[in-house]
Amino acid sequence: MTTGPAGERAARAGRLRASHADREQVIGALKAAFVHGRLAREEFDSRVGQALAARTHAELAVITHDIPVAPAAVQPPPPLLGVRSGACVTALATVLAAILWTAAISAGSAAAGAAAPAVTGFVIFTLFVTGYQVREARRPVRPLPPGTPS
Repeated sequence: MTTGPAGERAARAGRLRASHADREQVIGALKAAFVHGRLAREEFDSRVGQALAARTHAELAVITHDIPVAPAAVQPPPPLLGVRSGACVTALATVLAAILWTAAISAGSAAAGAAAPAVTGFVIFTLFVTGYQVREARRPVRPLPPGTPS
């Protein structure tokens, strides 16, 4: 039995009518629980039906009482190249390009002269990919909002 103003407010809150947004929020929590393996398909379907039929906040609370509020955070995989390995790849690509250009100029042949721009293009591409990986490694990972499919 509830007594006092706080108890009366809590009792009234449970009797308040639920809105469509309230039902959708509960369904979103059920979807997240289903995706994380906390609910079987039949139980998920049953609870969604109960949520759609619920009229009060108390009825909605009963549907999700055994589901954790926030699912365990999933750690994203580490980037393919870290900041240090990105700097190493950049340095090695620059040294490789310098060696190949030196070899092409000293050889004096047409084939070596033609290969140098192609290798330079490859080096530029490698630097671009490395720069992208370094930028992604430094970017903080933001979690998806609740209810967003991954």
